[in-house]
Amino acid sequence: MFISICMYSQEDSIPKYTHFTNIELNVGKTFATNTGFPDLKLHKSIFLSFGKTNLDNTDEWAYRLRHPKTGISFALTDYGTPEYMGYSLSVFSFIEYDLFKRYLRDLSMQMALGASYFTRNYENLPYAFNNAPENNSRAVSTKVTWGFKMFFNYKFLTTKNATWKTGFGILHQSNGHTRLPNDGLNTILIGVSRQNYYNENKSVINTDEDVITKEYTKSSSYYFDLRYGMGVNVLTEELNDRNGVYTIAGSFGKIFNKTFKIGVGFYYRHYGNYYKYIKDEGDLVVEQYPQFLDNPIKYASNYGAFINSELLLGHIGIDVTLGINFYKPFYEVDYQLHQGFYWELFDEEGNSEFVYILGELDSSYTIKKVVSTRIGLKYYLFSNNKSPKNNFYIGANLNTNSGQADFTELSIGYVHSFGFKTK
Repeated sequence: MFISICMYSQEDSIPKYTHFTNIELNVGKTFATNTGFPDLKLHKSIFLSFGKTNLDNTDEWAYRLRHPKTGISFALTDYGTPEYMGYSLSVFSFIEYDLFKRYLRDLSMQMALGASYFTRNYENLPYAFNNAPENNSRAVSTKVTWGFKMFFNYKFLTTKNATWKTGFGILHQSNGHTRLPNDGLNTILIGVSRQNYYNENKSVINTDEDVITKEYTKSSSYYFDLRYGMGVNVLTEELNDRNGVYTIAGSFGKIFNKTFKIGVGFYYRHYGNYYKYIKDEGDLVVEQYPQFLDNPIKYASNYGAFINSELLLGHIGIDVTLGINFYKPFYEVDYQLHQGFYWELFDEEGNSEFVYILGELDSSYTIKKVVSTRIGLKYYLFSNNKSPKNNFYIGANLNTNSGQADFTELSIGYVHSFGFKTK
């Protein structure tokens, strides 16, 4: 009467599924990103996802990551006031992990990266909206933007072949500095979803930590990576002309269990907009930085070091990089121009003119000049599950100055692996 025991059990014949579809309904709040941002009503979005449970995936990355769910999502979003923001159509690739499985098995985290198409933006707003101080959305000025979503889900109901979840997260969208203004959209979301499973396969593995059979031995190898990147950005909203950003980078590091890749390296970049502004003898250069005129190539350059981490999912790589700029002299001009604003001045007769006030070189400038970050996706020619000695890839990345978009980049690269060891 005084001793109770709580026990859980399941039969081996409980069905396992290899694929799923997911319908997710979200509501939330999109926050103002500039002065005069329109007062948006309730954000509403619907996501339709198609994915794999990876319970039948024999690749080592699936085993090492405890068989996360992967797939692709399509979304339709209403930002609350269509006459200002329109609607967006989005496509995301995602990966979803179980968090704290031993202690809280129903909690998971989904990370998704993709692109959004907007039906209305800063460029094609009606004239009355675009020039009204109280209805001026400077968040999006291009039809297509990057999109990033991070969402935490909690399973509150499970049936034979479906799961109901509720959760919360964030959604960020911006164009990667390919056109200004680019203040971006930041939204806090809550939602509910139903995941329907299909393709039953009773032979798939059990992923419970105390049951799973360790079929793979630990392994490691060294690598060096050579990469060439071709990016694009703009310097100021007034100029708003796209120019190239060209990158050469090399890195060295180690690959663990064909899944986790970490390394260090160096990069050199040349900014076409920086070079053009110097060659055209821009006002700020002539007035404050005349030494730049002596060597435009030098002062339009940037080099530094970085630490790179990558998650290898067969042919796919999820790439995150943290860099330190040793040399980026023109960024002082870039920051003052980008952070500046127009101010209306009146003379004694009541006539007015707009004067451009340069941005202040504050503590935010110091951090953004030094810290460089990079996130994106790679596609490898050969699957990393096979530990190829030589591999090639293409990648798409967003580069930032401490989180503020710097440029969007496409890259090609070569990886050579050596020193393969097993334990």
